[in-house]
Amino acid sequence: MMNLAALVHSLRCSLLHIESRLLQVAGLEQQLAPVLAVNGPSLLPQVDHDEQLDEQQSQEQPPGLLDGILWMAAPKKRRTIEVNRTRRRADSKLLKVKTNIEPCPECGHLKQKHILCGFCYAKVCKETSLIRQQIQAIEGGPLRAPTVETVVLYEGETPNQQDKDKRIVERARKRPAWFGH
Repeated sequence: MMNLAALVHSLRCSLLHIESRLLQVAGLEQQLAPVLAVNGPSLLPQVDHDEQLDEQQSQEQPPGLLDGILWMAAPKKRRTIEVNRTRRRADSKLLKVKTNIEPCPECGHLKQKHILCGFCYAKVCKETSLIRQQIQAIEGGPLRAPTVETVVLYEGETPNQQDKDKRIVERARKRPAWFGH
């Protein structure tokens, strides 16, 4: 089986030969200047015996117009407007109607089932940021935190027997209903 580099090289030689024949038929035996200059051969894999073939080829004919161009495929026919619109508006690309929406039991805003409510999440984030600020004010910096678990006690709550060896942070407000233990 022929490897890719050898196949590319044989195609290149064939295109050079066709180019020289077309120039002879048209009566333009001189070399034409390239319109598009792309460094194609450096993009493609090179064959080990490529230098010997180049020396033989340079003795036969000068490098041609198609040497430095990397050829790519182009569409043969234009797509019609109907085909384009049908493709763009396929059923798989249209918006789907969501049937799993329900009101949040805590705040009443609409949310998807089995997904946390965005408004409740924002309230929890705000409360936890206030707790973090209080902890940072107590300790004097983030790197002075003890290596024990933290328990947050709100107004009217007392520590349990389990909370004996833990760090206790007391909040001067009633515990929100949505901020569980």
